[in-house]
Amino acid sequence: MLSDLRDKFEKASAAYAAEHAIVRDPDWYILKLQEELGELTQAWNKASGRGRKRGTPIEDLRRSLADETADLLGHVLLFAHNNDIDLAAAIERKWKFRPDL
Repeated sequence: MLSDLRDKFEKASAAYAAEHAIVRDPDWYILKLQEELGELTQAWNKASGRGRKRGTPIEDLRRSLADETADLLGHVLLFAHNNDIDLAAAIERKWKFRPDL
């Protein structure tokens, strides 16, 4: 399951990179992870009242929070894949369950 999800993010990311002439070198993966965490933090600040909402409806703020969470998840999986990290094994070690089962 986790590997299937990773593969889907990889396919989507590779297509986007090709379309926009983005070079996904080793630094790109960690930099995108940091960028997406910043965007999630910004969405959280707005949704939780710690940032300027500028009249944005709450449903739009919640959607942005969900979208940025999805982006962060995707980039975590891409980072792990690019760095040959067995994320399923690490989850089992750290969280005491197998995510692929």
